[in-house]
This record gives sequence, structure tokens and C-alpha cells, in this order.
Amino acid sequence: MKIERLSQDKIRIFLTFDDLLERGIQKEDMWREIPKVHELFSEMMEQAYSELGFDASGPLAVEVFALPAQGMVVIVTRGKTDSHHIGYPDTDDDHDDEVYEMEVTLEQSDTVMYAFRDFEDVISVSKKLLSSGISEDGRLYAYQGKYMLAFDPAGSEPSKYHAIIALLAEYGEAASVTTAVLEEYGKVVIAAGAVKEICNHFE
Repeated sequence: MKIERLSQDKIRIFLTFDDLLERGIQKEDMWREIPKVHELFSEMMEQAYSELGFDASGPLAVEVFALPAQGMVVIVTRGKTDSHHIGYPDTDDDHDDEVYEMEVTLEQSDTVMYAFRDFEDVISVSKKLLSSGISEDGRLYAYQGKYMLAFDPAGSEPSKYHAIIALLAEYGEAASVTTAVLEEYGKVVIAAGAVKEICNHFE
């Protein structure tokens, strides 16, 4: 479980599928109100408080994004109110009467996102993707000192989809950011056809 602060009132939590399996939670369970998911949320909020000093009292807006091949991203924003609340008991004994008031949004993303520390790796993986005929598509972003390649393999046959992930994993690491975060906080370097564009410029 990895937690980072996006702003004073917003944090992002990245859960790998291993994090979920360790707690006996399937990806589909995040869409259900069950005690295990409540416990996981309490654990996330305790860790956010101990690591970042993020106090989760009061109303919270929670966005859960399922990412293929990577895990889940949970974005928690403090201070938004809505008519739809789910009560999560506070585990702190000093605040027995408090609950987490949550407005939960669940989204499934098919975008495959990988991060690369070095632009040379982006060039290498692009050449491999193009020469093997797997893909000439993709979007390239710059974010927090890294390059991010994003693919939307909707409609691709599973073998092609897994081949893209296998090649990306050789050179980079699965990224715990969503496209929405990249477009808000990162910089779009190549908006479409990134693989082909990179190969054209770096023969």
C-alpha cells in the first residue's frame, strides 16, 4: 500500500492486487459494502494519518479506480458533502461517536499505464512495440520527473493486450496514477500515436 498527498485535502492510495489478496479481498469486492472493505478503508485512513498527518474526520469523497494489471487507486478528498453517505466506524477510541461520511465513486479503467525514469527506455520500448507490430498507438506524459506511456487497448485481443503489458514491464514499472491525474497535474508530451511518433523522431 502506497500513500501520497496530492494537496492539503486530497490523498492518493495505491493498492496492488497483492495488497487486496493478503486481506482476502477480490477486486470485485471493492464494489460491495462488506466488513473486509470497511476494515481496509479504516487501515488506509490510519496509515494516511500516521504517514502524512491526514485527518479523515468529517465528510470524505472517495474515488476508487480499478486499473488493469496494476491494482487499484483510491483518491480521498476531505470536505465534500453529498446526500449519499456510507458510515464507516472510526477506530479511534477517543472518537467513538464519529463515522467516516463517504461519497463513493467507483470507476473501472482499461488504460494500461507504465512509468519510465529514462527517456531512452521510452524509445527502446516504442521501437519494440512498433517492430513487433503490437502497437503504434499510445499517449506520452511527463509527470513528477518520469515519463508515462498510456494505452487504451479496448477491443484488442487478449494476446495483444498481454504482449503490450509484457513489453512495457520489461522497461518500466506499472504506474499508480490515473489518466485524470496525469491530465490535471502532468504534461501531455504526445497526445496520440506516441509509439509511432517516437520511432519517427528517434530512428
